[in-house]
Amino acid sequence: MRTICAFAFGAAFQAAMLPALTASTWSADAPPGASSCSGCHPATAGVATLVPRLVGRDAAQITTAMTEFRTGKRPATVMDRIAKGFTDDETKAIATYFAAQKD
Repeated sequence: MRTICAFAFGAAFQAAMLPALTASTWSADAPPGASSCSGCHPATAGVATLVPRLVGRDAAQITTAMTEFRTGKRPATVMDRIAKGFTDDETKAIATYFAAQKD
């Protein structure tokens, strides 16, 4: 009887919570490739570095920079090689992800 009650409670709890799990809840997951940015780009504002933060930056700025690195229009030390490893769609997904992140 306890097993049935526990199962019923669990099912009721899930049913009650499911509407709270919206698409925005799931979109918090980083797209493939985004985690590689954290090797150089700081996540917090308090880090002293010449490498710019990506968190909260406009998605169009990130996309433009990556395109310019990839085509050689923007001078780089390593970003030109890194940018060539991403497709336009991957770059846009990563840029959208970082633009949506807040401190």
